[in-house]
Amino acid sequence: MNHPIPRPLPVPDPRAGDIAPDYAGMDALLAGLVVPRQASMYVMSALETSRELIRHSYYRYEFATVAVTHSLFALEHVLTERLGVEAPLQGLIERAADTGLIPAELAAGLDRSRSLRDGLARGTASSAALRPLMAVVMVRAVFDAVSLLLRPPSAAEATAAEENGTPREERLAGLWEEHLRAPYPDGFRGVGIAGVELILLDADTAGLVLTELNGGLDDRGVASLWSCIAQLDKVVPLIDSQYCASYFAKLRTMAKLAAARDVPAAEI
Repeated sequence: MNHPIPRPLPVPDPRAGDIAPDYAGMDALLAGLVVPRQASMYVMSALETSRELIRHSYYRYEFATVAVTHSLFALEHVLTERLGVEAPLQGLIERAADTGLIPAELAAGLDRSRSLRDGLARGTASSAALRPLMAVVMVRAVFDAVSLLLRPPSAAEATAAEENGTPREERLAGLWEEHLRAPYPDGFRGVGIAGVELILLDADTAGLVLTELNGGLDDRGVASLWSCIAQLDKVVPLIDSQYCASYFAKLRTMAKLAAARDVPAAEI
């Protein structure tokens, strides 16, 4: 009688480093990734699979990056249902932040995950892009966002929704006052990302917004503001500081509101 040859047991991936003393130790790393009770079966499956992919990154390093990209299936599904629109994920994240459904800081983290997914699709990032610990941080952001989005509408959200009826000038003035009170991120003076000097982008965008507040931009000014917005769209997902990413995400929101009266045809 032939006996099956036993398969060798999996061995830890040396690239994973000292993330856990053994496979069972991964439980502590993932303890905070709890699927919201209100989640549908589809969302629950996507989130649970993402969590288990991180667990198995103990044996296969690349699973950490795959976990982040897989979690975005759940995020996109919930955002589409909550917002009631079909749009690319980047637009859904921005709209959720602009309407107060999720904080700007959280939106910036989600957009970094979206940027990673797009990089994988284009071949500009690899499946070994993330360490498991960073994957936990990014997947936790998705878990947190889904939990917020699945909550019943709150009084704060109702107030945010009512602001849609507030004149654009008043909303823009309020955002400008918030921007003036926010300190520029420490450590990011003289720093460039993807060929964009952050402090110059901040100054250029703020100057154009102020011009809009003080009487209105001309056609050249509007074109310049949309150029700044395009640069903000490019750099915000790449910023690895939570406060800095939030600062520039809020700057982008303000710039888009300032340019709202002159939306390019492709944006309509």
